[in-house]
Amino acid sequence: MNKYSSLGLIMVIVLFGFLFIPKIINRIANQTQVEDNRSAPAKPLAYIKLNGEAKKVPEFFMLNQDSLFVGNEDFKGKVHLAEFFFTKCPSICPVMNKNMKIIDDRFGDRQDFGIASFTIDPTNDTPYVLKKYAESYNVKSQNWHFLTSDVKTVYELANKGFSIFAGINPAVAGGFEHQGYFALIDKNGYIRSRVDRFDNPIVYYSGLDKEGEEIKDVDLLIEDIALLLKE
Repeated sequence: MNKYSSLGLIMVIVLFGFLFIPKIINRIANQTQVEDNRSAPAKPLAYIKLNGEAKKVPEFFMLNQDSLFVGNEDFKGKVHLAEFFFTKCPSICPVMNKNMKIIDDRFGDRQDFGIASFTIDPTNDTPYVLKKYAESYNVKSQNWHFLTSDVKTVYELANKGFSIFAGINPAVAGGFEHQGYFALIDKNGYIRSRVDRFDNPIVYYSGLDKEGEEIKDVDLLIEDIALLLKE
């Protein structure tokens, strides 16, 4: 190797060190790394928009487990979650409400937080049955409402109002099928969420436990509820 080649090689090494080594050191010092998470926190959380307008929770007015009428006004000024379930559900509902209980244990003593759990089996799930169901989960929060109404109202709220599928299906366990989603709603009644890695809102959070996931949606919800409570 002649002296000119050696000089060129030295210049390349020096240039590499000047450009890239400080960045590598800084990344190590700050313990940062590129992650391929399914979602990333946004501040503020995204609004769910339809036809250019932010989507609000649809109107509802139903009986809760204490035979009291509860509607949108009762959640005004509160960050809250909404779900659809039924008390005889043998599959996903126990998982959903186990996770919902984790969230309620964290925020349930706050007056600016609440939960609306809508039954999709109103024929069976009377206020008395819902009360017993709430007791089975040791729900002590006054702001976790298990709600029932007539069949038409409930299914319109799920399928049209929230666009969370619920339906009667005698072929599946329990006789009903539905999506195990939680909707996150801010103090003004707008549905909110974090975004995925492509900057699209995830819209709804999963109430289920997914095998192989270190970070569950319930963990994301705890973070995002805390963000909305500060707004």
